[in-house]
This record gives sequence, C-alpha cells and structure tokens, in this order.
Amino acid sequence: MDLPFAESWKIKMIEPIRKSTRIQREQWLKEAGYNVFKLKAEHVYIDLITDSGTGAMSDRQWASLMIGDESYAGATSFFKMQETVNKITGFKYVLPAHQGRAAENVLFSCLVKEGDYVPGNSQFDTTKGHIESRKAFAVDCTIDEARDTQLELPFKGNVDIQKLEKVLIEHNEKIPFIIVTVTNNTAGGQPVSMQNLREVSLLAKKFNKPVLFDSARFAENAYFIKVREKGYADKSIKEICREMFTFADGMTMSAKKDAIVNMGGFIATNIEDWYDLAKIKGIVFEGYITYGGMNGRDMNALAVGLDENTEFENLETRIKQIEYLAAQLDEFKIPYQRPAGGHAIFIDAPKVLTNVPKEEFPAQTLTVELYLEAGIRGCEIGYILADRDPITRQNRFDGNDFLRLAIPRRTYTNNHIDVIAVALKNVFDRRNSITRGMAIEWEAELMRHFTVKLKRL
Repeated sequence: MDLPFAESWKIKMIEPIRKSTRIQREQWLKEAGYNVFKLKAEHVYIDLITDSGTGAMSDRQWASLMIGDESYAGATSFFKMQETVNKITGFKYVLPAHQGRAAENVLFSCLVKEGDYVPGNSQFDTTKGHIESRKAFAVDCTIDEARDTQLELPFKGNVDIQKLEKVLIEHNEKIPFIIVTVTNNTAGGQPVSMQNLREVSLLAKKFNKPVLFDSARFAENAYFIKVREKGYADKSIKEICREMFTFADGMTMSAKKDAIVNMGGFIATNIEDWYDLAKIKGIVFEGYITYGGMNGRDMNALAVGLDENTEFENLETRIKQIEYLAAQLDEFKIPYQRPAGGHAIFIDAPKVLTNVPKEEFPAQTLTVELYLEAGIRGCEIGYILADRDPITRQNRFDGNDFLRLAIPRRTYTNNHIDVIAVALKNVFDRRNSITRGMAIEWEAELMRHFTVKLKRL
C-alpha cells in the first residue's frame, strides 16, 4: 500500500487565530466599505487575500536573520543575496528593492515613456499600474484559451505568439520591452511552458526587443515545467530555473512569494545599461545599491529562501495543498480556473453567481459572501481590479472575474483547507438567492481595488 502524501516540514511555532460571529462580520464589512483590504487582520479567521509576504519562514531563514549585516554600503548580506540570485538566474547585476512593485517602479521609470506599448501575458495590477500611470499601454497577449476556465490545458499562462507579433509589427518603435509573468497570476496562477518562453525569446530577437520576466513565482513555474512538460521530468528545479532565465534579459521579483520572506525584492539583469540607469533611480526611490530599501537580515533570509524554495520537495508540498482544495471543489462542483494553479484557487464568480450582472461585480460579491459565511478573506481578481480603460474611462469587463483564494506557504494545515471548502460549498448552495451585487461609491484612478469604497445593492 502506498503511503499518503505528507508535508516536507514540521510545525515549530504557532500563531493563534480566532473565530467571529456573522453579526460581527457584517458590522466590520460595513465599516470597511465592503472592501476586504480595509478589514483588520484580527477580524479575519483564515486569510487568503494574498500569498505575498504571508508565508512561514524556515528555521534556516530565522537563523540567518541573526547574522544580518546592517552596514549602509557593501553589506555582506547583499553579497550573499547577489550570489544566490546569480546562481539561480544567471543574471550578473542585482539591485535590491523593498518589494516587487518597488523594483517595477525603479526599472519602469528608466524604460517606459508616455505613449509606449508594453505587451505581455496578463500584466498584474501593479505592473499594469506602473505602465498606465506613465500614460503607456499594457497589451495583454495571453492565449485565448486562458479565458475558458473549464478547459484543461497544462500551460494556460502562455503568450500568444501571433498576438505578440502583431503588436510588435504595429507598435515596434514604441515598445521598450516584452514582459512575461511566470506564473501568470491574472489568468489564474497558470504556468508558462519552456517552449513558449523559447518562442517569445526568438520573436523578441527578431524584432530586437529585450524580454523582462515578472518573476514573483518563477519557482512554481519551474515546478509545472518539470511535472507537465516533456523532457524536464529528470531535471532539477534549479536546472529548469536557469534554463528559463536564458530566455530573458532581466527580471523583477517580489521575493515575498517564492523566496518566502515578509518583505523584499530585486531587479536582476545582464544588460549593463539597464543596471546603470536603475541604480540611480534605485538610490532616489529605495536606498543605496547594496541595500535598496532592505535590511541586511532580510537579504540573508531572502538568499536562504530562494535556495530552499527552488527544491522540488518544498514546491511539491505547496502545490499539493492547492490541489487538495481543488479536489474538494470538484466534489462540490464549484467552478474554478482549471487546472489548479501554483499559488491559489481562482473561483469563476460569474459561473457561481449567475444572477448577479457583471455591472454589479460578481467576484467582489462572492468575496463578501465568503467572508460573511466564515470569516475567510479572499481577493477579487476581476472587473474591479481591471480598473477603467484609461481612454474611455469605461469599466473593463472583457477579462475573467475571479475570487482568488491565495494560500500562504507553510501556514495553514489541510484542516483549514477543509473549512475553506465547506464555507465555499455553503455559499454555492445558496447561490440562487444572491441576486444583487455591489456598486462603487468611491474609487481611485489607478489600482482602485486596494482602496475602493462599495455598497451592497
């Protein structure tokens, strides 16, 4: 008899969480303007709003904090981090930043100008925000199959090469770089195949354009290449990562995901001109080039986390927990983006709340209903996050509308996953009684989902 699957770690420290009543949750949500970002964390039972900076660090990471070098310039902690990034990615130049969006801000300040076009695969919220705030255009070239949530396809995060080539032909002089997000968060945490990365690189070389990876979850992407793509089953995760980055000219990374730290990020590249430009902006926005907004102790933990989380056992444990939740949703017939992605389950909200029109934001409505049901905080990745079209100022309803349940790394047990699944089932069972959604009372011009104020209809 085969042994059941078990985690590749054991628990050493705990943090208490507390339940609440529905009456309490109704009041807290009303006070928060029905925006779950504005809830107090102590009012959340199981927190799935993000997997960014919310994971549990390892004993080696905690130990590394104690020997962090906090020197302003030339800290040994920076060189440990730089060496680890060099080994895993092959990129020579490394510039720290306090998180991924800060790395984007530094690099995009150097490269993106008004009127530019930046093609890629479903740029995530901060990426799109950094592009559009500079009066440039983020062009989504994700394959069309990603929009069919019930279609089983191993690499739904892929770039559509024909779409990309069309943009390169039409806007060649206005394209500073191509960006590929690995894994593709907005499309449902879906991976990009090595073959697709190769094809993007070849097309980019044809048009003499650099390729940038948004690399927050590159290790999870490498895991899917290993288990799903022919020819990679016998390669290590680190070997796959190194090959992936041969198809890029640079990367930005939020290390709060696959490096499992609470805060940190970086830019890495082999383009010396990019580095020379970015290090000046980095000093202005973040800090000196060997700390860039990070503490020495955090750079130490980042280096250890990158090393540990580019090992198969760590990634397998993490992704098996996502699959465990997916299997329960299959049993309950709750529709989500299939196959299950690397860091989250993305519930197809319009398929659940069929009586709520798109103008009333089904995914945000489902987010609210799940919190009211059990104190579980998810995150809308859909019509509100998409923001308004920068030219027409109309809501963008052309993408998917997901409730994302992002699972923090090494944080919750499968008992918590059972609670999540049953809470979703309870909402799903009463879905036909939910006939009205949400309306916006106030919104910011960009990245409105963080601060939007809503009302129930």
